[in-house]
Amino acid sequence: MILTVTPNPSLDRTYEIPALDRGAVLRATADRIDPGGKGVNVSRAVAAAGHRTLAVLPLGGPAGAALAALLGAEGIEVAGVEVAGQTRSNISVAEPDGTLTKINATGPELTADESEALLGAVGERSTGADWIACCGSLPRGLAPEWYAELVARAHRAGARIALDTSGPSLTAALRERPDIVKPNAEELSQAVGRPLATLGDAVEAAEELRAGGARAVLASLGADGQLLVDDKGAYFGSAPVAAVRSNVGAGDASLAGFLTAGGTGPMALAAALAHGAAAVQLPGSLMPTPADLETSAVTTTDVVPLHRVLTEPVP
Repeated sequence: MILTVTPNPSLDRTYEIPALDRGAVLRATADRIDPGGKGVNVSRAVAAAGHRTLAVLPLGGPAGAALAALLGAEGIEVAGVEVAGQTRSNISVAEPDGTLTKINATGPELTADESEALLGAVGERSTGADWIACCGSLPRGLAPEWYAELVARAHRAGARIALDTSGPSLTAALRERPDIVKPNAEELSQAVGRPLATLGDAVEAAEELRAGGARAVLASLGADGQLLVDDKGAYFGSAPVAAVRSNVGAGDASLAGFLTAGGTGPMALAAALAHGAAAVQLPGSLMPTPADLETSAVTTTDVVPLHRVLTEPVP
């Protein structure tokens, strides 16, 4: 069972249009509304692949009620913490060439009591969880150290933690030694304070995060693939796709694949690649089913160990 924590969830509406023309009245060719937030998407991907998941998240107002209803319809158990503020709503505009324009709302400001209630809900519901995935930005009212406190409490309870966040929240949490962190290329570069021009640079940056406290690093390098660095070494793999329809939630789907495949080693990396490749070929933030994953055809042969620093370019 994968328990997810999403401190700032959302309702995500996606419009598909022929082209984005500023100032014009545009007619969508398709639209959909999905539960949103990085941890929420991990739960959706876990459920779509046929595994059990529980989503812990703050819920406020009619948007929060709608979000809980949508998650329930997808077979996801919800442990909602009631908050006074309104759950945010986001908008994505997708063009045929894969270009995605996003407008993300700020979301509610959580009080100290609501913050503690959210931490308490994770502790109460984490028994029996194989992994706790803590994902996304923190809402107003939560200090950057909030994730660090969550990781510390989870470890005291014997749980394994996967952390997908960035900036000060990531830096603060490293001292509590999360079991795996999942930055993308930009977030990895930001974490070490320098540009990453090659795959070798990305490996060195991942090792710096491990030296700072992360036990393993799963880094998404965009269309170039994904990198896993842990105490057994470094592994890289890629899964090219013919056409990208939407990349919303693709990284979250990758994390779900990685965790449901055990959360360690080349097999888990291959599962992450398959989930990500399948997700970008689906509309909006729709998550891949087992049938979608079969078309990705990613195996451990697509994952190679990196015995030396490589010089392949990354975005």
